[in-house]
Amino acid sequence: MNEILCKRIYDAPEPGDGFRVLVDRLWPRGIKKDAAELDLWAKKIAPTGELRKWFGHDPEKFREFCDRYCQELDENPDAPDFVRLCSETLLCENITLLYAAKDPTCNHALALRRWLQDSLSAQREQG
Repeated sequence: MNEILCKRIYDAPEPGDGFRVLVDRLWPRGIKKDAAELDLWAKKIAPTGELRKWFGHDPEKFREFCDRYCQELDENPDAPDFVRLCSETLLCENITLLYAAKDPTCNHALALRRWLQDSLSAQREQG
């Protein structure tokens, strides 16, 4: 089975990335659109500006940020289509969630991956 990966947009694209999805609401500084080799820019799936500002990439707020972001995703009308796209894509290739944050252990892409994995598991259980 293919997997959902997380990677900084500033890291070079690799063949194993598969379907490359930018999951930031704002375009990352210093990245040219053609050089990003994106398959999708899912800005409507990114955390809201208010949540992002509250979080401020503070590691002490990360757990609560994840909970709040997952709640946003559960209420996001674009989320079901994104889950469906990911489900179909994973049948053929990996998905790499791309983000611009500096910290690889404390960012919204990790929360999104966990939420997606949970959503995909629930979808499989429902048949």
